[in-house]
Parts: sequence; structure tokens; C-alpha cells
Amino acid sequence: MSPQQIGLPWPELNDGLTYKDVVSSSDSGHPPTTAIQLTTVSDFYYTKYKGSAPLLGWIQRIQNGQIQVDGEVEKDPNTLLRSGSKLVYHRLPWKEPDTPHLLDILYQDHDLIALNKPSGLQVLPGGLFQQRTVLTQLQWCFGESHPVPVHRLGRGTSGILLCAKTKLAKTKLSAYFAEGTSLVGSGNMGQECGTVRKISKIYRTLASGIVEEDEVVIKQPIGVARYPGVAKGLYVASSEGKPSFSKVIVLERDRQRDCTLVKVEIQSGRPHQIRIHLAFIGHPLVGDPLYVAGGQPKSVDPDLVDATTTPFAQDGGYRRPNQAVPGDCGYHLHAHEVEIPNLLDTHKVVKVVAPLPPILQTSYLAEEEEEKGLSSFKLS
Repeated sequence: MSPQQIGLPWPELNDGLTYKDVVSSSDSGHPPTTAIQLTTVSDFYYTKYKGSAPLLGWIQRIQNGQIQVDGEVEKDPNTLLRSGSKLVYHRLPWKEPDTPHLLDILYQDHDLIALNKPSGLQVLPGGLFQQRTVLTQLQWCFGESHPVPVHRLGRGTSGILLCAKTKLAKTKLSAYFAEGTSLVGSGNMGQECGTVRKISKIYRTLASGIVEEDEVVIKQPIGVARYPGVAKGLYVASSEGKPSFSKVIVLERDRQRDCTLVKVEIQSGRPHQIRIHLAFIGHPLVGDPLYVAGGQPKSVDPDLVDATTTPFAQDGGYRRPNQAVPGDCGYHLHAHEVEIPNLLDTHKVVKVVAPLPPILQTSYLAEEEEEKGLSSFKLS
């Protein structure tokens, strides 16, 4: 029996976005009671949201009529603001990149729903993807009391995404995910990955090159570095980063294609951890457009792109940078298995399995048949 699906087609344009601000005394250095005029509309937005658009871009947005001051459209970028002024910026609707919209339901009970997320679908709003996300589909398909994701998968990563249907479930599941990461940080973990944690996450991926060792444990810390086009910085292998733990087990070596099929169990949950860790040991994921050997991006010089001179888009915002960004797809990484305690009876375990994409299956016929026969979940 095929799994139940949810998902509605995306409209051509999203609804745009609305951002609200109140001019405070800290924006000018004057006390709140002052009657002194403070700063211009264009300077306010450019100063507060430099990462969104250059000064000329904000002037363009103002002249487009996208800014309201105290309920009135303001098209003069040189209009002066006072403390307490209420501002609203309307980002124009845009066509988001093509994105899958269907999600398989792998498991569901009173507290939890496990989805099979396709590669190319973002989990939460961010960047160009404000509507075409898993969260939007949950809102559309379940209404106001919709489930919420309790962890993230990269846009290019497929497989199991756990979502909480109740506040209690969200609290418990979030704690399970955080616990594994905190155990790595404290060093209080067993010799084998997963011996002291409540949640087990197993991924499959295709790594470039031949991993000669049958099993590799990677403890490289992961930190943040400046990177053009990523306002909050890019996650990379860094000696000054946070502790991280991955265990890599070789399933099959393909010397003809110079790649290795591996499964990876992660104890911590750092962003892009598997991509970074495998790249760190010299085996970046096949097709990864961003990370190269050493766990660094292909371009690490933050001065290669000057944000103040980058051409901007129709509504005044920066265009997408030319170099790769974390959300770009092309690699093969699949969240294959998750085991968690049953939230109603912690003496029982819920095991969820997401069917493997063909490229991540082994060539062993017995295992292929086993994969095809696996049910979506198991309760023991």
C-alpha cells in the first residue's frame, strides 16, 4: 500500500512579505520624548537592513510606494522620521524557484507525524523561499492546528522530517534532538554513537573518492565563517567551532565511478554536518556544489563579492550571488532511519524508515528486496 500524501500545488507568485518597524530613540541617540527630527526613511532602512538591499535599492523601494509611514505611503526617500513613527515595508510578490510540493506521510500518531521530504523543498521560510516550504504545506493541509517541524533538513537533503502535533510533543522532541548535541559538547557519551542518546538518526549518502576504512569516526568542530551572500555566515569545519560527532560506515565502494556509498549516524546536529564532515576527511558528497575537501567552501574569500556594488533585483534587493550557497542542491543525502521513544510510552521505540532513492541503494539484491519490503514504520 502506498503511503498517504499531502501537498497542494504552488501558486505562480507568493504573497510577498510585510515587515513592521517602530522608530526608537536608539535609532537617533535622542530620548523618546524629543521632538527633534531623526533620520531619513532611506537611511533608516539602509542602516537597519543592509543585508537586504544597498542604499540605492532602498531608495527604489521607497519610490515604488512599498513603504508606509504612520499609515501613509511615503515615496520621498528624504522624508525625516521622528521617534515613535510606525513603518511598514511591503516586499513585492515574486515567483519562487521550482520546488516539489508533495510529501509522503511515513508515520503518524496522536503526537507525531513523520514526513518523507523530497530534495529541493525547504523546511522553513528563508531567502528566496518564503512560501514554497514544508511549513506552508502543513499550514495549508492541516489548518491552524498544523504540525510543526522540530528539526531541519537541508533543502537538498531528502528523507525523514519529524513534526510535532502537540505542544508537549514539540517540547519532548526538541529536547531529544538537543540532548544528543549537548552530550557531544560535554564529552559525556559512550564509545559507540547512540549508546546514551534518546534519538538515533541514520543517513545515507554518496561520497566522492574511495573511503578505504570500513568505519570512520569524525569529531571535527563546526563553526561559522564570513561568506558572500550568506548574511549570518557559512558553517564550515573550524577548530574554533562547536563539537560535532559523526560515525561513517562504508556500505559499498565503486572504484569505477570513484565514489563510496556510506551510511552516517550523527550524534550532534550541526547545520550541514554530514556535508562538512565528509568533505573534511577528503570525501565531499558527490555533486555538492559548495563544500570541498577540508570542509570549506569552494570560495572562502569574503571580499570576492562586494555587497555594496552587487547589482540589485527589480524590487531593490540584492540578486542571488554567483557563487554556491548552502541551499543549492545537487548532492545525494537521505535521512533514512530515525528511532525515538514512543512519546506516550517511553519503554517502546518508534522506528521510521524512508525508502531509499535508487542511487543510494546497494547493489546487493537481498538488501534491495529488503528495502522494498520495509514498512514505513515499526513500533516495538
